[in-house]
Amino acid sequence: MIIAVAINPRASFGGARHTGDAVVAFFRAAGARVIVLRKASYDRLAAAVGEALDSGCDALVVVGGDGMVHLGINALAGLGVPYGTVPLGIVPSGTGNDMARALGLPLNDATAACERILAALHDGGRLIDAGRVTGNGATSWFAGVVSAGFDAAVNERANAWRWPRGRSRYNLAMLRELATFKAVDYTVTADGETWRQGAMLISVANGQSIGGGMKVTPDAVLDDGFLDLFIVKPLSRVRFLAVFPKVFSGRHTGHRAVHIRQVRRVELSAANVVAYADGERLGPLPLTIEVVPGAVRVLAVP
Repeated sequence: MIIAVAINPRASFGGARHTGDAVVAFFRAAGARVIVLRKASYDRLAAAVGEALDSGCDALVVVGGDGMVHLGINALAGLGVPYGTVPLGIVPSGTGNDMARALGLPLNDATAACERILAALHDGGRLIDAGRVTGNGATSWFAGVVSAGFDAAVNERANAWRWPRGRSRYNLAMLRELATFKAVDYTVTADGETWRQGAMLISVANGQSIGGGMKVTPDAVLDDGFLDLFIVKPLSRVRFLAVFPKVFSGRHTGHRAVHIRQVRRVELSAANVVAYADGERLGPLPLTIEVVPGAVRVLAVP
């Protein structure tokens, strides 16, 4: 059995470095031949993953947060038909770990995560949907959520800062962005229906949460063949600030400004809006987002 282990040394600001060593040791002790992939940059690591897949392996295991899951999904979902030939294992050691939460994987316990991966390798794992994004001259994939509004603007601001580290940087960026953020005028086409939409944010979700547990679409299902279109209509800053904390518990869905509908294909257009997928920068709108059912096999329990 050949397992490629891709390690992000910068996940959780260096915490994944030691976790990665433990993961490699675990699978070697289990009798696997392990290909260790550890690079200084995301692009170089993605290239190394592609080379490992080309050379042949039985599984790809990523060690890190949602950015590493994003890397794995993009490496595997684009392999072509049949999808899911090489399964994806996840050892969560990032800041957010939203995809690991959606899959019910153990958090902060690398040994338990590896045991879950090994068991799923024998059982076959689970096929899940993925989102395919087209725009800016490229095609990419996502597992969790595409953000294209206030939440994406917070990511854009937070990523420009070197300090503080961890979740506090995101929280501080959120407060700073809130001081100046205004509703965006979008054009939305969902499954052939087009309309103009003023909104504080629009997200297109396959998973349930972003930002380390903000349950934007708490009823989203990873393998139902749909994406969840999440819209927050214009609100004053005071009202938006009152609604936003409810996202952590999923209690925001009953608010009159919040709308969620299931879709298979969405086109989003707006001026000066940069979109993020799984916390990774996609680029400016317009973008076309569509679900691809059963795109990836993950090493998790159905």
